[in-house]
Amino acid sequence: MSTNHAPSKRVIAIVGPTAVGKSALAIELALLLDGEIISCDSMQIYRGMDIGTAKATREERESVRHHLIDILEPDTDFSCADYSTLAQDAINDIISRGKMPIFCGGTGLYLDSVLEIPSFTSTKRDDELRAKMEALALEQGADAVHSLLMEFDPESAMTIHKNNVKRVIRALEIYYTTGKKKSELDALSRTQPSPYDACVLFLCYRDKELLYEKINSRVDKMIELGLLDECRALWERGLLSNGSTASEAIGYKELIPYFEGRASLDECVEELKLATRHYAKRQMTWFKRKSSYHTIYIDEENALERAKEVLNL
Repeated sequence: MSTNHAPSKRVIAIVGPTAVGKSALAIELALLLDGEIISCDSMQIYRGMDIGTAKATREERESVRHHLIDILEPDTDFSCADYSTLAQDAINDIISRGKMPIFCGGTGLYLDSVLEIPSFTSTKRDDELRAKMEALALEQGADAVHSLLMEFDPESAMTIHKNNVKRVIRALEIYYTTGKKKSELDALSRTQPSPYDACVLFLCYRDKELLYEKINSRVDKMIELGLLDECRALWERGLLSNGSTASEAIGYKELIPYFEGRASLDECVEELKLATRHYAKRQMTWFKRKSSYHTIYIDEENALERAKEVLNL
């Protein structure tokens, strides 16, 4: 960990693509360091989405306390700003009890919102504006909302795909509530020191095919464990078709065509495997950009021993 002008709040983070073994290492480190785990997964916050999000088991949560799991119903919207606020509260709580905060998850944007963007939570929410922009997108299409962003903040518009309407609206919301462009705030945040002394361990495979095999096996295991019933229960309650954050979860939306009679179960499972592999690629691309992260190739070295070496344990 950094020792030059290091902040007093020390945290560890275990990140990487899905199915790489993050949870197992996080639990081992938590037991070793008297730590508690803060989930850094955009879908594990939702109740009833257990198998598809690979939540820690009841036994694992009894051995190590976990934070930011099962805190919302699946039809509740949840943003990066919301996460940042709750995660910082969790850090303060854990440290106040003399324990080590250990982030674990694959949602890089959420981790950044805590470690790299101290001004992130200062941007306000404007529900009236959101509703207006969502209505515009429905009536005139995603292009109409994206064009507005291009007018006010072309830098952000160039980096956010027009079909990612939620992020486009969020960027517009930042502009309207702060008078500053999202791109300006992002640039400013990168010049400010993090409020935390963070050591981030990035788990991955040198041989990507091994990861993809692991992903395929995990999906098969999830089906065996009852993912189909879990997903059907959410779908029947209308929680996977209302445009909420949870409705975008990989592992659930891919099975909907089966429930609707538009595809066979085998076809949906194959689509789920493909979507998960593509997601893992995006995760690896995100984390590889971080030069300060410590990469651990789990197909070449023992993850725990390497982590202990990095942490000087």
